[in-house]
Amino acid sequence: MGSEARPEWFQRAIDAGGDEADVTVEGCKIHYATWGEAGKPGIVLIHGSNAHLEWWRFVAPFLADQFRVAAMDLSGNGGSGWRDKYSGEVYAREVKAVCEDAQLGQKPFVVAHSFGGFVALETGHYFGRELGGIIFGDFTVSPPEAYTEWGKQAEARGGQAARPTRVYEDFDTALKRFRLVPEQEYPHPYIIDYIGRHSLRQVDGGWTWKFDPAMYDHLEMGVEQTDKYLGLQCRSALILGEHSEDEGALSAPYMIEMTDGVLPVITIPATHHHFMFEEPMATVAVIKGIILAWLQAD
Repeated sequence: MGSEARPEWFQRAIDAGGDEADVTVEGCKIHYATWGEAGKPGIVLIHGSNAHLEWWRFVAPFLADQFRVAAMDLSGNGGSGWRDKYSGEVYAREVKAVCEDAQLGQKPFVVAHSFGGFVALETGHYFGRELGGIIFGDFTVSPPEAYTEWGKQAEARGGQAARPTRVYEDFDTALKRFRLVPEQEYPHPYIIDYIGRHSLRQVDGGWTWKFDPAMYDHLEMGVEQTDKYLGLQCRSALILGEHSEDEGALSAPYMIEMTDGVLPVITIPATHHHFMFEEPMATVAVIKGIILAWLQAD
């Protein structure tokens, strides 16, 4: 991982480990890790597209002094199992199951990045009364005319099945191919090295990526984003990367308009879509600030 100096928080996060566990949801193993003591207010962290729970490695341990924290692998990603079909409702049930199995207590909080925001919205739609609130990270609800259904990739290919992920002969060759989507500059290359190393799995013939390449061919998230958001029975807030170029993060003005300007929106300066890799300690501070304010209001 090179010899450049690493800040204290990097090693502290690595050393914090995390207790790993699995829970079965509708016949599929869902993998997660936890930090912090049971009995504290609970937070579940949800990753984005083709990602995994390690996206939160440099955030989760620093929340654990005040919270019970779980970071999960959605089905089709990371160490969780794959499904023949995926849906927003099933993903919501995965989140709920992790909250219960990880002992996150009553009214846990959901923090979700990118595609995980879709999952958080579905979780709020089905189980909002049981949540303390949702923080959407670089995910925004799009106006109906701008919404694109995620599960349309097979149609775009004329019905052809998704290609399997490429198999590389050796680990180092595969690691060199790891990229963030969308690509961005990042000040901590050792973080990207760490994330890349945890994004690979060994298969016959070499190494390939952990995610299910056919997930979006068999995914139904629904198109009622605006109605679902306006119908949420829990609070919500929004964290943005100042220079994010992700299309899913561009509708903050629409969300602010929908909420008559009361939606808490915090932009982390000088960051992009994967802001937790650029400014993990700022990300920790923002999450704590929002949730602690909610708890105080209660």
